[in-house]
Amino acid sequence: MAISASTLELVAARADEGRRNRRIADDVVNAVIAEGLIRHFTPVAHGGLEGKPQDFFLDQIAIAEADMSTAWALGIIAVHNYQIALMDPRAQAEVWAPGPDAMVSSSYNPVGACAQAVEGGVMLSGRWGWSSGSLHCNWVLLGGVIPEEGYRTFLVSATDYRIEDTWYTMGLQATGSNDIVIDTPVFVPDYRTHRQIDGFLGVHHQPPGYYDLPWAQVFIRVVNTSAIGAVRHALSLFRDRVGLGTTDMTKSAGDPDVLDRIARASLLAETSAKVMVRNFEEMEAAGFKPSILDRVRYRYEASLVGDRCIEAMDLLMDVAGGRSVYTGNAFQDLWHDVRMARAHVANNPAGFARNYGAVLMGAENTDMFL
Repeated sequence: MAISASTLELVAARADEGRRNRRIADDVVNAVIAEGLIRHFTPVAHGGLEGKPQDFFLDQIAIAEADMSTAWALGIIAVHNYQIALMDPRAQAEVWAPGPDAMVSSSYNPVGACAQAVEGGVMLSGRWGWSSGSLHCNWVLLGGVIPEEGYRTFLVSATDYRIEDTWYTMGLQATGSNDIVIDTPVFVPDYRTHRQIDGFLGVHHQPPGYYDLPWAQVFIRVVNTSAIGAVRHALSLFRDRVGLGTTDMTKSAGDPDVLDRIARASLLAETSAKVMVRNFEEMEAAGFKPSILDRVRYRYEASLVGDRCIEAMDLLMDVAGGRSVYTGNAFQDLWHDVRMARAHVANNPAGFARNYGAVLMGAENTDMFL
């Protein structure tokens, strides 16, 4: 699958509007749905594509070249259909009853959650932040810890929560990553929950094969891959001198420092993209059952994308010209977007580096989300 030029043009044309409105324009959402991105991970049995992860993320990069917010939010929404596919068939039937393009947002951070086990399910309430694209969705996946049991994800219908408008940020404005609030506890049946240990062990309700790939290996890529597209976008601004300090390209073309920075920035982004593709090809070659050591390595490599893309953007920002300091400048917006992505906990490599180093030295893995 490849996103059409006409859809990418629409994404780019609506980007400023989305930033102002702090949500993706509806016609952009509909166009991306029509391209098949949302059903990419939906099972064929439910009308989906069961497409290769690397193809999905290459599409996400392409969308991010037009607008990183659109790629971020709709990528996250789409990737949730992979997790839904791992859940109880009753949950799958409910979510995909209207069709394969289920729109599901998430907030996995359990800090504001209250989850109490009861007969047949869980009573759930609380507040969850950063639910990207939630204004476009009919369901949400919420993280919570059940006392004496551990972490689960809870699938909740839009009829059981409200969205609070909190998304006033320096970047990624159009993602509309608002808060999800459940004021009065709601009952979530067990079949609409996903245990963290099941995700780690690869327990699911699909035929052997495609869905044996650990859920976390898919999700961890969706919150950093769009930054690669943003760097490509920034490089295109340099090429075309859009919004920069001079319109005389010969000045940049003859400046060895600028050319060195452009080369290094491009290499940081393109190497990140190639590592992503290589990793998923390795997973496929392993029958979608990579070893723990490889899973730990993939987890660490994914976490490095944010830092590498920030490095690329900083290399360019230093020579972006005087106009880049003005609010609303296209280059500055991209610079902020990439820094926003790095703020996601999955893009902080410190802990993943320690775990990878420890496993290499013979210690046990300590990360249950990989």
